[in-house]
Amino acid sequence: MLSVRDLTVRYGPVTAVQNLDLDVAAGEIIALIGANGAGKTTTVKAIAGLLQFSGEVTFNGRVLQPGRAERNVGDGLAIVLEGRGILGRMSVEENLLMGIYSRRDGERARKDIVEMTEKFPILGERRHTLASLLSGGEQQMLAIARALLSRPRLLMLDEPSLGLAPKMGAFVFSLISDLRAEGLTILLVEQKARQTLKIANRAYLLENGRLVRSGAAAELAKDPVVSEAFLGGHVHRAAKRDPASEAAQ
Repeated sequence: MLSVRDLTVRYGPVTAVQNLDLDVAAGEIIALIGANGAGKTTTVKAIAGLLQFSGEVTFNGRVLQPGRAERNVGDGLAIVLEGRGILGRMSVEENLLMGIYSRRDGERARKDIVEMTEKFPILGERRHTLASLLSGGEQQMLAIARALLSRPRLLMLDEPSLGLAPKMGAFVFSLISDLRAEGLTILLVEQKARQTLKIANRAYLLENGRLVRSGAAAELAKDPVVSEAFLGGHVHRAAKRDPASEAAQ
């Protein structure tokens, strides 16, 4: 479904992603894991058409070009950005309507909005509420629902559990698994490697913009490099040396 070859993204003189190869097959959850600054968000933004890049990105047989994000949405490629990207001064209902702007089946699209509020009842209850007044978890639901309304074939999620309470974070991971069970293909960017590797089919580990590990998620969870760096090793030791963490304790 998605093929990425030799993807390189630069911010001026800084190379954020270098020579990345990545594949996503239909029906998979593919995880991009790594620390802050590893290049995960840059990767999905480039694939979505939001950043300039070199290399080749092919989606369902079509070569994607930078700056074509709107066309990519229409072709079935949707992204939920880190920070959710909701329109805070608009109501929940108005945000959902933005999810169908690229569709041409107006009547069916509006029925899908009704079905989406049934899938996420809290959005139906608060459809006239300003999106900015929703809790963080409700905003994430709204962002995902809005993306789903574009009827994507591939949904890219950038740090969907960021800033959420543990219970809501667990709900988001469960939702992602449910969406895969319904046939949706997902490219998931997450720092929470342990939870991510439990639900992903395959994973790619990025470090300083480069691919350092890839393979079956279950196997990567056992990999010493991944385990040490992201499942309880360096991360915890670094936290103990962090003065801010020590002050908080």
